[in-house]
Formats: sequence, structure tokens, C-alpha cells
Amino acid sequence: MAALSALVFSLSWWLGLYLLARDPRKPILVLAAIGLTSFACVVALDAVRIVTGSELLGVIEIYLVAVPGIAWFAVLLELSRPSDTWRSRAGELALIAAVAVGAFGGATLAGNVDGPLRLGHWVMFAVISLASLGAMLWAVFGPWQPRPVVGYVVVATLFFALGNAIIIIPLGLLPSWLALASTGFDVALLGVAVAMWDAFDEGQALRGDMLRSFVATGVVVVLFGGQALIGMALTGQQTALTVMLFTSVAIAIAINVLADPLAGLLDRLAFSRSPALRADRAALRRTESALPLRRTNPLDEVDDETFVRLTRRALGHYGDLSKLVASPLTALPIIDERLAARGAPDQPLERANELRALLAERIARLKPRDDAEFGTTEQWRHYNALYFPYVVGVRAYAQNATAAGLDPVARQAWQWFVTEVPQRSLHNWQNAAARVIAADLRGSPIAAQNR
Repeated sequence: MAALSALVFSLSWWLGLYLLARDPRKPILVLAAIGLTSFACVVALDAVRIVTGSELLGVIEIYLVAVPGIAWFAVLLELSRPSDTWRSRAGELALIAAVAVGAFGGATLAGNVDGPLRLGHWVMFAVISLASLGAMLWAVFGPWQPRPVVGYVVVATLFFALGNAIIIIPLGLLPSWLALASTGFDVALLGVAVAMWDAFDEGQALRGDMLRSFVATGVVVVLFGGQALIGMALTGQQTALTVMLFTSVAIAIAINVLADPLAGLLDRLAFSRSPALRADRAALRRTESALPLRRTNPLDEVDDETFVRLTRRALGHYGDLSKLVASPLTALPIIDERLAARGAPDQPLERANELRALLAERIARLKPRDDAEFGTTEQWRHYNALYFPYVVGVRAYAQNATAAGLDPVARQAWQWFVTEVPQRSLHNWQNAAARVIAADLRGSPIAAQNR
């Protein structure tokens, strides 16, 4: 049974960290990672609780089992947000807080995870089930449908099943091996579904990168977990070796999946006096990680809406060359023409640099044709919305942001954004400007031939 628990733990822990490593700035990935890693912690804690018979662990576990359901409800709310639009999260945060209060209130009534079923367990079932179903119905039948309905229902169903199964397992209502095996299968589907959603959203490949991470994780799990399982079989010291089994596997997987950020941390310690060296090493690591995410023939049969979305993503990644390496827009025919014109090698970094130069040119075309360097009239909106935030790096809405280090024109823009432009308006202008640039890029090969 310890081996099966370790297998489910490893799968969930790996998937959670893998999603987090893809992009820790994306709320959906962070929330899904919290749900998956906390699910893994429940599996490990339950295995240790059974071995030790500790009542304290049972009390801790009843609160911990509520965390995945709350996190996955938050993911469903995030998925229901209209695509490429700005919307305040205040209402969503209030809903998440309400679900958390209900779930933890049920945990308090239940007292611990041991059976039989009590009122608190039923309250937790109800809160998690109704919240997940409500979020699913809101996304499917609401005024917008952010993703294909069938795919969304599948993901929501996985959230629903796992959110309830995590409470059922400790109660002993089903044989432990059956409960663990079924939840392990659901965890795998859930992690892959969220990763596929993100890859589709970014226009990236997924199979090679995820398979490499999975194989490497499998190797470290066998090497580290196998030793603990062998020790348990030979010595019979269940408690200490069970704890060692899960902690060693967790650390090994974390080191494997989070190798890049850990390398960055070591660089900051070892090369504290060489910021240029740290930056160069970080750029190389990010670029290496981005290479498996590049798709072959990424623009084949891409419709106009998808092309606009990919253009919007590329503009958002303007300042991050490693992100542009994985952008499908590096396969644009005009990139081939520009590389050939200057005799540059056809390499991923060259394509990414050429794409950035191409985007800079298209943004410059949006500038009104007068002698002014900056304006606030309507004809300046598209140019201002892209040039200053992405090319110049004006971050007007960032916490504790200031105009320090900006040139006089950029200072004017920063002041204008802060005092006169709501964040919602800027987001809408950027989407509109991305549509203009997308239309221009799709006509680029023809335009180049005409010139």
C-alpha cells in the first residue's frame, strides 16, 4: 500500500510542480499547482497517519483535504474569465473566500478524517460539490465561453471528482487501493488537461517537454523511493521509513522539476558580484527550456482569431527573448525572408530576435505621422498602449512602480497612464492594437513581394 501511495503522491507532486514551473506568473497554473501539490501532501500525510495511528495527524489532515477543492474551484473561476479581456478579481476572491470558510467550517465540525461520516464531512462534500458545479455551469452557460465547452466540462468534472475523492479516501468507504488508483488516474488526466490548456493558450508544443520531465521524474522516484521501500520490506521499521519515503521523493522531484530556478538561486549566491554573468546564464537557461516548446509547422491552418491571440502573446513577451523563442510567429514567412536578406543563420535565437525586430517595426507604424514624440489623443492610443509598456518598459500599474530611470518622453507617458488611463482601458487598447498588427503580419509576405 505504501508503494501505491508513493506512486500517486509522486504523480500529483510532479504535475503540480511542472505546472508551476511552466509560468509562475499565470494564476491558473499557480492555483492548479496548489491543488495538485496539496493533494499529494494529503496522500503522504494519510499514509503516515495510518502507520503511526496519530490522532493529531487526523486533525491536521481534515483541514488539509479542503485545500485542493478550494484551489481547484479558484481555477474554474479563472478559466471562466473572458479571454483577453480585463476584469476585476474582487468578486472572484470573495467567492473563493466564501468557499474556504464553508469548507474549513465543515472540517471543524468533522474534527478529523476518521469515519464514520459526520455532519462536517457532509458539509465539506456539499461545499466542494456545489462550488465546482456552480463554476462549471457559469462558464458553460454564462455570457462567454472561454474554451471549448466539452473540454471545460471534462476538466471541471475532474476537479469535482478529485475534490470529493480526497475526502472519501481516509473514511474507508472504498478499499484504499481502489481509491488511490482511481484518484491517481484522475490526477494524471487533470494535470495533462491543464498543461494542454496552457500550451494551447501560448501556441506551444507540449509532448516532448512534458515527456522529458516525466521520464526524469520517474528515474529519480525509482532511485530514491525504491531505497525506502526496500528498507521497509527488510527491516519492518514502518514509521521512520514511510516518512523518509515521501520526503526524499518530494525533494528529489522538486530538484528535478525546479532545476532552472534553483540554478538561478545558486547563481545569485555564487555570482553576487557579477550581475552581467548571472543575466547571461539566466538567458541561456530560459532559452534552452524554451526550445522543446517550439512547434513544428505552428501556423498551419491557424484561423484569424487564433493568429490574433498568438500575436497578442508575442507582444506581451516582447521583452523576454526566451519566450519569443517558443512563439509560433517565429515561423512567419517574412522571418525567413529577413534572415535570408541579411545572411543570418536559421537558428531559434536568430528567429526570436528577428521577430522582436519585426514587432518593433509594426508598433512603430502605429505612431501618428507628426513631429510629436508623445500625444494623448485617440489616434495615439494604439501606439502608446504597445510602445511604452512593451518596448520602453513603462510599468505604470505595477506595485511600487515609479518613473525613476525613464527618459522625459517615457516619464510623460508614465504620468498619463497613472493619472488618466484605467488599467481596463489600456488592456482593451492593447487587444485592439494587437488585432491591427496581426492583420499587418498576415499580409506581410504579400507586402514584401510588392515592395
